[in-house]
Amino acid sequence: MELILKRATCEDAELIWKMQIEAFSDLYEKYQDTDTSPATEPLEKILSRLRQCFTYYYIIEVDKNIVGALRVVDKKEKGSAKRISPIFILKKYRNMGIAQAAIIEAERIHGNDNWELDTILSEKGNCYLYEKMGFKSTGKTEKVNDKMTLVFYQK
Repeated sequence: MELILKRATCEDAELIWKMQIEAFSDLYEKYQDTDTSPATEPLEKILSRLRQCFTYYYIIEVDKNIVGALRVVDKKEKGSAKRISPIFILKKYRNMGIAQAAIIEAERIHGNDNWELDTILSEKGNCYLYEKMGFKSTGKTEKVNDKMTLVFYQK
């Protein structure tokens, strides 16, 4: 498997937006988290993030196929944690180790210490992935609605 993180530009915003809607639609249907779901974000939010000097969006390519995307928030300030928000893999490419490989590559680019992220507490596969990657739960949780609670991780 040849994985490449290709730095995205504003020209990639619509592609990222469409993939994000597809990748998060099942979770949105399950949790109905209208205010927080990436599946409900407008295209303008992706464009706004792409314009941030501290945001690094990457299109994830595997064997020349576009399989998802990853956003890293890296303010490059001493003591400031880097953040993964979001990472997603299209359904047909899941459970192949791609998210893990993409995180490893992001750490190679941005440094492998001082990271944070959050995920849905009841999505055990996501929690397992992050814990396998060395992330530790901070113990902090945040209830989004009656169906969904976020759990926070750091590394």
